[in-house]
Amino acid sequence: MRVLGIDPGISCTGYAVLDQNDDGIVSLVELGVIRTVPADPLPKRLKTIYEGVEEVINSLEPGHLAVETVFVGRNVQSALKLGQARGTAIVAAARSGLDVLEFSPREVKQNITGNGNASKEQVQFMVTSILKLTKVPKPNDAADAVAIALSFIQTYKFKTKIKILSDK
Repeated sequence: MRVLGIDPGISCTGYAVLDQNDDGIVSLVELGVIRTVPADPLPKRLKTIYEGVEEVINSLEPGHLAVETVFVGRNVQSALKLGQARGTAIVAAARSGLDVLEFSPREVKQNITGNGNASKEQVQFMVTSILKLTKVPKPNDAADAVAIALSFIQTYKFKTKIKILSDK
């Protein structure tokens, strides 16, 4: 199973592609960021995100997309732009026929560390440990995308076990 994790952002969208083999071992295939030019108008920035996600999908051929939901803080305009970046990534995935699952930041923390209130450092430690990496993935947006993709894999394992039990 190959999963593309997306940490959406209008300035910088993090991505990570993970593989899980038949033995359940998860490995990092690629991570990176899609950067937009801050001076560009919003439609051009969204196009850059779309094309970047599409390029990752075409070159690495994931079967699933995991994306973080929008967190609404104090700045509603930022949340709206983040939602547009997120929607752009989802459209790129849908056009390529990928299954899409969405996770809140709290769900990602819960799935990776067992604690929905975990710190960023705790999540990074667990990501590094689970993937047996020698150092924390960088930049932060890409590291967050790794955690989101891992969250998909954890959830997929759980749903598969439930389905097997319910089919008996």
